[in-house]
Amino acid sequence: MQNIKEFFSTHDKFAKKNNIILEDAKQGWAKASMIISQDHLNGVDVVHGGAIFTLVDFVFAVASNSYGDVALSINSSIFFINSAKIGEKLSAQAIEIERNKKLATYKVLVTNEDDKTIASFHGMVYIKNKTFIEGENNDME
Repeated sequence: MQNIKEFFSTHDKFAKKNNIILEDAKQGWAKASMIISQDHLNGVDVVHGGAIFTLVDFVFAVASNSYGDVALSINSSIFFINSAKIGEKLSAQAIEIERNKKLATYKVLVTNEDDKTIASFHGMVYIKNKTFIEGENNDME
């Protein structure tokens, strides 16, 4: 799993640009965080939905690719439940719901430091027959 953590922490330039930190990962699960800053606000001074989605999409990518096989999003849905504020640390946890040889589904929950739910996400990936990190692949039966 160290290879997966290193890979995503160094190779995902968009997450890095948005100050997203990968806190932990294991097969089918990942946790990342982001501290909300002025740069995350939209035109009406509310945290941009795209900023929250970026955090969610990153943790979703780490969890779904954690087996070492390339997994690409084919569907996603997000619900913004509460607003976030400048200075808050948002945490996102992705958990695998189901996985087979070609498809996997995930749920991501975004919370603030008070465990208030900020957003809920469901996503599905298509798993390609291509490994991107040697030694991480764990063939499905």
